[in-house]
Amino acid sequence: MTVASPYADRLAAIAVRREEVEISGTRTAYWVYGDAGAPITLIAVHGYRGDHHGLEPVVAFLDGIRVISPDLPGFGQTPPLPGVEHTLEAYAQWLRSFVDAVAPGAVVLGHSFGSIVVAAATAAGLHTPRVILVNPIGAPALEGPRGVLARLAVLYYRLGARLPQRLGDALLRNRMIVRVMSVSMAKTRDPLLRRFIHDQHDTYFSLFHDRDVLYEGFVTSVSNDIRRFAPAIAQPTLLIAAEKDDITPIEAERRLRGMFPDAELVEIPSVGHLIHYETPQVAADAIRRFLAPSGDGTR
Repeated sequence: MTVASPYADRLAAIAVRREEVEISGTRTAYWVYGDAGAPITLIAVHGYRGDHHGLEPVVAFLDGIRVISPDLPGFGQTPPLPGVEHTLEAYAQWLRSFVDAVAPGAVVLGHSFGSIVVAAATAAGLHTPRVILVNPIGAPALEGPRGVLARLAVLYYRLGARLPQRLGDALLRNRMIVRVMSVSMAKTRDPLLRRFIHDQHDTYFSLFHDRDVLYEGFVTSVSNDIRRFAPAIAQPTLLIAAEKDDITPIEAERRLRGMFPDAELVEIPSVGHLIHYETPQVAADAIRRFLAPSGDGTR
């Protein structure tokens, strides 16, 4: 990372440590932010191609909440799951095992692809009192406002997986392509914030372990959405959606809310798929309100 984070001062005030745990045959790396004695523990699952760093701006504003943020298998510092395809079922089972091992009964949060993993795991029996989905994937990516681009992306990842390894890796880690992805998602006009966002993607977007897991993860991300899991999630659920999200239109997010037995939708204006970078304080405020003390045993 070469550009200073706008949230660095707040993050510097939060205690953080790195831990590892064996889950589903792989050494899962995770980071623990905040006081071990905090009344609420939140497990935060990042999106596709990223790692735990992406959610740190939100963590910076979650005062009084302990946050545990793992790197998904195959990304960041967590190796791929051994001997299995990285399907949604595999990721969901990994998350269930991770929560049981590290923080049973914690609240779970997922961003983007992480929202699908969290939804699938919860519908399959993950024990959690509440669910938070940020930029939730509430409609098929291949049918959204950028469906054509999503199909081109499928071809890109397929080509990267099939080319000779050196060429495939070079294509998938190409900085110009990563920058195009970053520019297409950023909505802020603040030049300093845009520089930070692009630097984050430059630094962390290519830390995947190999092109096979990258391709499998992408196919999983565009082949699934939250709708089929929503009716089975009985826990109170918070959806934090962006009015300018190019992946899931806000109209689809409004329909998604009605598919849950008990869901609240917070809409953030003037932002797209990068709520965690562009409006982390707004997202954190919504999360803290949602997790405020109540009589239903969520603390």
